[in-house]
Amino acid sequence: MDPRLEALLLRAEIDAFNAEYAALLDRQDLTGWTRCFTADAFYVVISRENFERGHPVGLIYCEGRPMIEDRAFALLKTSMFGPRSLRHMISNLTVAPQPDGTVQARANFVVFEVLTDRPEARVLQVGEYRDIFAREDGALKLRERRCVYDNLLIPTALCIPV
Repeated sequence: MDPRLEALLLRAEIDAFNAEYAALLDRQDLTGWTRCFTADAFYVVISRENFERGHPVGLIYCEGRPMIEDRAFALLKTSMFGPRSLRHMISNLTVAPQPDGTVQARANFVVFEVLTDRPEARVLQVGEYRDIFAREDGALKLRERRCVYDNLLIPTALCIPV
């Protein structure tokens, strides 16, 4: 296959993955969201300041799908937060296939939030996904997603993953 066509198909596949990822979070389908990750996945939501300084501290920090599933279960079954609607926008995707078969990718994200008791929508988070994708049973999944956010403050609680 022509390498340019192969690159376009891979980019389209990751773009479709990100669209489904955003739709799962917008529907607050956290069970479906956990299936976006490989068994050995790493997921963190981290400030740009901590990321650039090499500090591992993040608002959400999960090593392995069991920890990601535990986070989802806690949000679904034990956490209390007001009803809200979210909209995840993902754009400006770049893709770099690696010799080991994984794919490094970057994309910008913005998350809008509407609390049902308030008339306005607001920006909850703005940042960049820094990803490593791997194939599992033929499908692309996240081996690593670092959600590096730019804003200094989160206006409300971060109830749903980014």
